[in-house]
Amino acid sequence: MAGHSKWANIKHRKGAVDARRSRLFTRLVKEIMVAAKVGGSNPDSNPRLRIAIQNAKGASVPKDNIERAIHKAENTGGEDYQDLSYEAYGPHGVAIFIECTTDNLNRTVQNIKSYLNKSGGSLATNGSLDFVFRQMGVFRFAESEGTDRDALMLRLIDGGAEEVEWEEGSVIVHTAREDFGIMQKTLQELEIEPESSGLERIPEHTKELTREEAKDLAKLLQNLENDDDVKALYHNIAFSEDIADLFEQ
Repeated sequence: MAGHSKWANIKHRKGAVDARRSRLFTRLVKEIMVAAKVGGSNPDSNPRLRIAIQNAKGASVPKDNIERAIHKAENTGGEDYQDLSYEAYGPHGVAIFIECTTDNLNRTVQNIKSYLNKSGGSLATNGSLDFVFRQMGVFRFAESEGTDRDALMLRLIDGGAEEVEWEEGSVIVHTAREDFGIMQKTLQELEIEPESSGLERIPEHTKELTREEAKDLAKLLQNLENDDDVKALYHNIAFSEDIADLFEQ
């Protein structure tokens, strides 16, 4: 029976990983299509598309999927998408910033309100979370074998890096929002291809939760993550070993 239980847990974890990977692929391909519609299908003259393709490649989205998304944007009238964001407070005062890309504003806002209401959260007024999150450029790339970390660090600082993390073979670089383009150019000069890059909202104030409190948040965040209109989701929960497993679904 113990073996059966272990296999069930393995299957559950694999299913959760596969589901997250599928959602990620869907979002990345959607962003490529939207970027191509908004700014044209040539990544050389469309920075948003260039970043979208780069991020898709970094996540191992098949080349055929990328090309089909661009082709679809070129050859169909398609939906009229718009980017929008919502600021909210979840249960226990957790701050949540939700970025969406949607072709149906009413559907998106009603869904988000429903998720929040069911969890005891609520929408906040625009700008109310400015003190919680700072929008920063974030670049992730693989650390090459034999990298001279000191030399690389100096070049990255010259390119606007405010923080550089070395994490299990990867390098994560944070820059001020206005230095995003400078860091892009620096990495090109270094012949470094980021696995992902973009503007992200980094919490400057985090909130610690008990395990019971974290359970209330986990379902809300899962509902938001599963919504096809949600492009990115940020919160200020301070993760610990006690609660990390609750957010792995």
